[in-house]
Amino acid sequence: MDPRPPALLLAHGAGGNAESMRPWVRALARHDVHAIAIDLPRGRAERAVPAYREALARYPGAAIGGHSFGGRVASLLAAEQPVPALVLLSYPLHPPGRPDDLRTSHWPNISCPVLLLSGEADEFATIELLREWVPELPDATLVTYPNVTHGLGPVVLDAAERVAAFLESLP
Repeated sequence: MDPRPPALLLAHGAGGNAESMRPWVRALARHDVHAIAIDLPRGRAERAVPAYREALARYPGAAIGGHSFGGRVASLLAAEQPVPALVLLSYPLHPPGRPDDLRTSHWPNISCPVLLLSGEADEFATIELLREWVPELPDATLVTYPNVTHGLGPVVLDAAERVAAFLESLP
C-alpha cells in the first residue's frame, strides 16, 4: 500500500471495473503519479455520482477522472463540487451514431482545469464536435490521437505522460 495520498482517482468505462483501469495506473506510476482506480455502479452516469463522491471523500485533494463512462461520472461530480482537476479519457460526448445527443449540458459548471484525451476515430466523440465543444469548458486542453478509437490502448504510454505533465502543472 502506497502511503502517499493519490494524485488521481480514475473510474472505469461502462463495461469495466477498477481492475480494467490497471494499465492506466501502471502507466501513470512510471511518471510518479499515484493513481487509484475505483469501482462505480453500472447504469446511468447520474446514479454513479454518489459513489464517486464517496471515493473522493476518502482521498480529499485528489484530481478525478476516468475512461468513457467513468470520465462522464467524474465530470458530473466536477460540475457539482470543486475538485482540483479533471482528466477525461475518451469522454463519451454522444452515443455512437447519435451526434445530436450531446452530453455537455453540465460542462459550463465545471471550473477546474480539464485535460481531455481522445482518439480521432472515437465513435463516442466525433472529433469535429469535440473540438467545437471543448471551448465550453473554461480551462480545458484537448489532446487527440489520429487513427485511435475509443479505448486509447495503443497510446496509453503517451497519454499517461501527458496526464502526468498536466497534473504537475497544477498550482
